[in-house]
Amino acid sequence: MAEPMKTHRISPRLLEGPVKMLVVGAGGRGAAFASGLPYLHQAMRALGHPGGLKVTLADGDTVSESNCVRQPFSLHEVGRNKAEVLITRLNWFWGLDWSASPHFVAADDELTGYHIVVGCVDSRAARAMLAESSRRAWSVVYWLDAGNGNDFGQVVLGEPRGGGGEMRLPTVAELLPDVVAPGREEAGPSCSAAEALARQAPFTNHVLAYHMLYLLGQLFRHGELSHHGLFLNLAEGTTQPIPVDPEQWAQMMADGPAVGGRGTTGASTPAPLLPLAA
Repeated sequence: MAEPMKTHRISPRLLEGPVKMLVVGAGGRGAAFASGLPYLHQAMRALGHPGGLKVTLADGDTVSESNCVRQPFSLHEVGRNKAEVLITRLNWFWGLDWSASPHFVAADDELTGYHIVVGCVDSRAARAMLAESSRRAWSVVYWLDAGNGNDFGQVVLGEPRGGGGEMRLPTVAELLPDVVAPGREEAGPSCSAAEALARQAPFTNHVLAYHMLYLLGQLFRHGELSHHGLFLNLAEGTTQPIPVDPEQWAQMMADGPAVGGRGTTGASTPAPLLPLAA
């Protein structure tokens, strides 16, 4: 007889009032993710959630001409702060009162007050900083992280603080420690649209962002998850879920990352799909 599927139940703290979410990064992935959040907010309210989402989008970067090819910005917005442009647009269209923070989140920034931290960053150092800051903030229940390369990536929803017992969702830093380990970073921002497209296939960010949104949508709609992340390979048209299963988690941590990995470790869980990019 097959063993019953294990599930993670939503923290009751997220059902008591508005869910305060910090989205870190308003580039390709962060902008695509943030643009879908009003739909999640409306769905939560329609299903009876007492408050929906209260979002803050943080990024110190400004719009460049090359951004206007892969990111939802126009030429007349060049030079303006990305977070402010996006939040202003969302607030006007949807009648929201969400906030923009036109600064890069730093290691000494206090994240207490937020319930969910979403990392849309493109470096190991930034991911490591979010891992530590989320762990330090008593209010943070979940840290949702996504990273991608040219046409592959992963999404992981984790609980950065202890106390959840055996079924506490491990974070990306625990499951895939290579993504926060000091090492060679990927190249910086692209100077041209052609360079950006050569480094990353069109719509890779959007596919990852909608997997992130779907994961949160399932959590708030059903109150539970049977998987808390996935590996995605667009070139091969495949996805591999990360199940809520302590044995699978232990196997992933024991196997470690495959260098340059696109395949699997030989176990039932795939290797981290590195390198990670914007």
